[in-house]
Amino acid sequence: MLFTSKPSKKPLRPQTSKPIVSTSHPFNKSIVQPKPQRGSLLAGLLFTILGLVVAAGVIAGLLVAYALVVMQPQLPSLDAITDYRPKVPLRIYTADHVLIGEFGEERRSLVKLQDIPANMKNAVVAIEDARFYQHGGIDVIGMLRAVLTDIIHGGHSQGASTITMQVARNVFLSSEKTYTRKIYEIMMAYKIESALTKDQILEVYMNQIFLGQRSFGFAAAARAYFGEDLKDVTLAQAAMLAGLPKAPSAYNPVVNPKRARIRQEYILKRMKELGFITDEQYTQALAEDIKVKPTGNNYSVNAEYAVEMVRQMLYAQYKDDIYTRGLIVTTTLNAADQMAGYEAVRKGVMDYDRRHGYRGPEGWLELPAAGDDRDQAINDALQDRPDNGDIVPAIVLSNDGRQVTAMLRDETVITMSGEGVRFAASALSAKAGKNRIQTGSVIRVTQGLGADKKGWQITQLPAVEATLVSLTPQTGAIKTLIGGFDFNQNKFNHVTQAWRQPGSTFKPFIYSAALEKGFGPASMINDAPVSYPAGLGKPNWEPKDDDQPDGPMPMRTGLQRSKNLVTVRLMDAIGVQYAQDFVTSHFGFDRDKIPPYLPTALGAGQTTPLQLAGAYAVLANGGYRVNPYLISQVTDARGNTISKTEPQVAGVNAPRVLDARNSYVMTSMLQSVAQRGTGAGTNVLGRTDLAGKTGTTNDAFDGWFAGYQNSLVAVAWMGYDQPKSLGSREFGAQLALPIWVSYMRQALNGVPQTQMSQPDGLTKINDELYFDNFTPGNGFIATLGLGSGGNGGGVDVNDDGTPMTPEDQEKHEKEKHDILKLFDGA
Repeated sequence: MLFTSKPSKKPLRPQTSKPIVSTSHPFNKSIVQPKPQRGSLLAGLLFTILGLVVAAGVIAGLLVAYALVVMQPQLPSLDAITDYRPKVPLRIYTADHVLIGEFGEERRSLVKLQDIPANMKNAVVAIEDARFYQHGGIDVIGMLRAVLTDIIHGGHSQGASTITMQVARNVFLSSEKTYTRKIYEIMMAYKIESALTKDQILEVYMNQIFLGQRSFGFAAAARAYFGEDLKDVTLAQAAMLAGLPKAPSAYNPVVNPKRARIRQEYILKRMKELGFITDEQYTQALAEDIKVKPTGNNYSVNAEYAVEMVRQMLYAQYKDDIYTRGLIVTTTLNAADQMAGYEAVRKGVMDYDRRHGYRGPEGWLELPAAGDDRDQAINDALQDRPDNGDIVPAIVLSNDGRQVTAMLRDETVITMSGEGVRFAASALSAKAGKNRIQTGSVIRVTQGLGADKKGWQITQLPAVEATLVSLTPQTGAIKTLIGGFDFNQNKFNHVTQAWRQPGSTFKPFIYSAALEKGFGPASMINDAPVSYPAGLGKPNWEPKDDDQPDGPMPMRTGLQRSKNLVTVRLMDAIGVQYAQDFVTSHFGFDRDKIPPYLPTALGAGQTTPLQLAGAYAVLANGGYRVNPYLISQVTDARGNTISKTEPQVAGVNAPRVLDARNSYVMTSMLQSVAQRGTGAGTNVLGRTDLAGKTGTTNDAFDGWFAGYQNSLVAVAWMGYDQPKSLGSREFGAQLALPIWVSYMRQALNGVPQTQMSQPDGLTKINDELYFDNFTPGNGFIATLGLGSGGNGGGVDVNDDGTPMTPEDQEKHEKEKHDILKLFDGA
């Protein structure tokens, strides 16, 4: 700044052309003063400017000296970036290396610069530092422009930070806007530039910068905002991400989509001006309809329940270190199977929900008149109602009885009629009362109608829950784990935490116990009413079936048709204490959850879906106990193995808990169930190697299906968290079996059919299986509940002493008919 002396307040004397005479001069001569010259004024001005420049240079020199002597020694070491180790979250992957979850203070995915798309790098350079590859860390022109702007606006409005300076600030310094911090930032920028190449600096920047949604680095942001891997983002998406570093909250496409769009368009324009993209690319990017991922699951595979299980297991061992050490967990899950399970559970639940009708809107909002106030009120109301997968909230704008118009979270207005409102038709009329859909109603909608699958329809959030778990029977490796309909809605993991009555899915274990006592598939058991004392002063317990008793039938048929009376007679015959000992020691059920009393035969005990899957694995793998496990391996951030699961393998090091003959016979009987019995719904898969059992508890509180193929065991369940009836006409075959079938269609796709090899010690008589130490006349129990004496109360037997099946009786009658016909002919 130029300084001048203040003007005198005394009046100036008028000038005269006369010479000024000094009377005091001894010679009394007149002295005339010369006029000022223009050259001397210019010289003075130049001298003043030169003095200021010199002064500025001295001051600058002093500042540089101060910086070198005092500030430089205080600069932090570059180890933070030369040995770059940011806080890296716990990451969890499927067995086929698909990321399914992460936990940490910062969401961060480290990527090499060569793995970052060119459009992403160019978008960042275009908006943040167009001369990045030309300057030495400080863009002097940019800084002068920023200083000028600061002076004009009287504050710190412009930063002029290069990418290198931003790295210095984000890694080493604070974000406060002071001149001291700026000097440190400049010095650090030069230090960084002297130690790293431009590409290395850009790599650190693109991994370090904060971009909102707890995301650090562009790879994490791509997943948070778009649910995409960074390598897959489009030019339009890259430009939107590049707009975040300046102000992540202001340009967040989830919270401020309009501002994010304006910023994106400006960046695309800059890229075009700098020659990074063509006019055609620019036009296409502007036209792209970017779908921003709503808050919630940020991964392509829905595995939240399994991910939370992993987090809890690791936290128990490593505590808070799991959030910053960069641990990498590989699970046993298969990504495709996991998604198949997720979709099967959601479809099964939604199908059930639609069968039981529309319950009405979720709530109601008094809407202001059309305009910004109304849009804001709708936006505020929907913020508290997160999306549930593809089921999204909407506010009704109008309902004329046949057509409903509603607004979505992103202010899209949708119109539904015909099939789109059919499910909620009863709520469109004024007679619907409090359940009526009206202006301001909060409803749920889903997209998928029409040939283009873009039509919307009214739906609702289900109140019922369902689950599915599958595992490899040879090792116990969990392949799919769906703990409920939606993790964000209900974090209770039904696979591991829901102790429910298994219903008829428990019956095979009673049959398995009976095989060891001399019964076999051909044993004739009376399906007839039976009564048991219930204790002093209590009425007798008389088990019932859903259908009428059918009299004597083979044990195979009893299981195939899920006959309660047959199963209860079996448990009574082998003894309740023996049955409890057998099923707990051989199949892994908890002893205190399987009481030794007759109703247990019908599944009155308790188990979890995971425990039940482990029990069925014993039947599927030939009689070995394997421990279900989810974590395959844990490594640190550098790839060093911290722990690795060495599973027990059937036939190798797993303990045998069941006779191979028992496993084979039970599989044969359960295949009959799956092909000709209550599980015949599996026939749509066109396979003959499936075995399984339906289950429905009293009053239809629970619906189950548990089944397997040689390579995979799966259990599906449906029910309410607070147990209540699913409906008088609902059974496991309608509730859980469709979920199981839908899942197995994907999981067994391409898997060849495999039949279990028949072990030694079995024999076939009349095409039925017998233990060779329990054959007719040699310990085999031919009948049960048919009275005493004779051959068992009038039940016919074959010549070899085996009970006659209906097929045997038909054959016998035909032979008698043919013989009589011969005599008639004679």
